[in-house]
Amino acid sequence: MEPIMHTEADWAAQLHSHDRRVTKQRLAVLAAVGQLPHATAEAVTDAARATLQALTLQSVYVVLADLTALGMLRRIEPPNSPARYETRTGDNHHHAICTSCGKIEDVDCAVGHAPCLTPSSTTMTIKIADVLYQGICSDCGP
Repeated sequence: MEPIMHTEADWAAQLHSHDRRVTKQRLAVLAAVGQLPHATAEAVTDAARATLQALTLQSVYVVLADLTALGMLRRIEPPNSPARYETRTGDNHHHAICTSCGKIEDVDCAVGHAPCLTPSSTTMTIKIADVLYQGICSDCGP
């Protein structure tokens, strides 16, 4: 699935729908995550500073946490890596990570709908199944 490219107007509408003000900081963070899927907070900060030079890492962490809580961003936590952020939300996709270079790719749900895994037994209604595939990417191996 191709990533959805959001415009500033799209982000502004989403922020308003969540009763959030449209700020330069929020827009800069959203644009940075949109351009750099699976980016760390530090990478988001570096990218966002291209348009908002005074942006601090602490401000980025606050914005990332808020936007993740709203469901506008998704936080993933690969093993042995800092948290990563992406704008692809709500579709229950998974991730593949290269154990050699750390590259992360989106993997669509195997069955095609959420949740794509049905546990053998549970008393819970499953809403999200989170799978992390690990292997070697084509750049690192055969």
